[in-house]
Amino acid sequence: MAENVEDLLPGVRRLGLGKRRVTMTDMTYGSGYSESSGDVRSFPKKSMPARNAYQIIHDTLKFDGDPTLNCATFLTTWMEPEAEKLIVENLGKNRVDIDEYESTERIHRRCLAHLHDLWNGPKGADATGTVVVGSSEGIMLGGLAMKWRWRLRREAAGKDTSKPNILFGANAQVALEKTARYFDIEARLVPVCEESHYCLDIHKAVDMIDENTIGMFVIFGSTYTGHYEDVAEMSKLLDKLQQEKGYDVPIHVDGASGAFIAPFAQPNLAWDFRVPRVVSISTSGHKFGLTYPGIGWVLWKAQEYLPSGLEFELSYLGGVEKTFTLNFSHPACFLIAQYYQFIRYGHEGYTRIMNACLYHARLLSVALEATGVYECFSDIHRPRGQFGFSEETRLSASSLFDETSSLDISGANPSVNEKFNWGAPVVAFRFTDWFITTHPKANQDIVSTFLRVRGWIIPNYPLPPDANTIRVLRVVVKETTSEDLINRLIRDVMWATQTMLDTETKSLGETLAKPLASDPSVTNLAHAVASSNTRTMDGHEKRSHWRGLLDKIGELKKVDVGNKSTDEELTDDGSSKPIYQKTC
Repeated sequence: MAENVEDLLPGVRRLGLGKRRVTMTDMTYGSGYSESSGDVRSFPKKSMPARNAYQIIHDTLKFDGDPTLNCATFLTTWMEPEAEKLIVENLGKNRVDIDEYESTERIHRRCLAHLHDLWNGPKGADATGTVVVGSSEGIMLGGLAMKWRWRLRREAAGKDTSKPNILFGANAQVALEKTARYFDIEARLVPVCEESHYCLDIHKAVDMIDENTIGMFVIFGSTYTGHYEDVAEMSKLLDKLQQEKGYDVPIHVDGASGAFIAPFAQPNLAWDFRVPRVVSISTSGHKFGLTYPGIGWVLWKAQEYLPSGLEFELSYLGGVEKTFTLNFSHPACFLIAQYYQFIRYGHEGYTRIMNACLYHARLLSVALEATGVYECFSDIHRPRGQFGFSEETRLSASSLFDETSSLDISGANPSVNEKFNWGAPVVAFRFTDWFITTHPKANQDIVSTFLRVRGWIIPNYPLPPDANTIRVLRVVVKETTSEDLINRLIRDVMWATQTMLDTETKSLGETLAKPLASDPSVTNLAHAVASSNTRTMDGHEKRSHWRGLLDKIGELKKVDVGNKSTDEELTDDGSSKPIYQKTC
């Protein structure tokens, strides 16, 4: 008699029957595999099935924040399925293999030509530049080129070349400081102040220049507040300085954000190769270039501004090519995705997207200031030429926004942006002086933490040196930041603010253990808040206004005091009087 079922029914093992039993490797969960089952500091000794490896990493990454709600990042967090398909299809291509991937190199050159045109490079001239990993690499290459040109001029004149320096504002992103430190250049940080909008003070900068200054980095879109530094005026001051002292100082524009915003939304602003002293520009394709990270670009006005000593000729990949990037291998897929965005959207599409980003940033700014609790350090929502928060500038901004909000922001006409201050769609805000005085224990870090409870990632950070006693919350408004998201964000900022106040008099458990808001849906909430405060208010009126806003979103509750039912309210002295009964 057959002992095994396989002997009776040949092929049953193939069907999963017979002796075969379920093993650990058959299961996604319960398999016994874990990334921390061994010493996580040592290279894994054994393999595991692909399904289990995927699931371990997939589950681990669930603890990351939601990219759509990550208001801290400038980076692109969404692309169309067609773009993602192109990325996946070309993941295995190395861009530098131009002999093997000729079509990819043609796309590279087309992108450079498009950017040369977009940034008003000399007509009829070939584009000089390259794709890079990000704007940081572009900044470094721009700085190196300025150093080499300065050194060649000094050597030709028989002068010392041992003490190069470069100037930029103290609001600089770390890549600028890296450029100076890594390439032995003295970094001269120009102090920022309120009058300079916490950006480069161009008049102070001129006083810090000497014969060893290789050039300047001018930031076109500050990471702190979104302001554009004044490239054209800086150039004029450098012209005057050269007439007086003979110093020839070029400009590299760090256009990480602004170089993909201004050409579409603010085309009349001169910041690019139209400005005589601008010799190079870098940008991030993975920010407002609308492409996944990592891709950036750096272009020079003409070949003469890229010293030949920085170029290398290679022939071991099958053909002869020139390279001057810091990084050699580079994925082709994101370059291809960038080209997809260029031909998919064109000038019209990019303009529509940038208009929408600016509109939503202005809506958020005006709504925040209308609460009476917050003031904005960013100024893109204010009429042209008005800067800084006051009741006068708040009301002017509110009036202008109301005047222009009826215009079609989805259109490709950027003319409405001419009425507002230039800048990137960044909203930097903090508590008003009135609110800080009323509630001296109020803490923006707590607001940021409570917003994280609702899924938002909104940092609270100090402004640059010389202004770092001021901390601001910052929201970067991107393509995916719809008006629905702005409505929800306003609601959650108000909730987080009042919840923070409640923790002064109640335990965290008491504060959060409340029922949901009585009316969770308010049509066009951000617009309703933005238009709710159209005159100057005293302290009592501000408290009543805040109570009214909470009531509008269903966050204000009646509290029984003895036999009476009363609304809770803010106190002038921040005393222990239990004010709002909060909801979660």
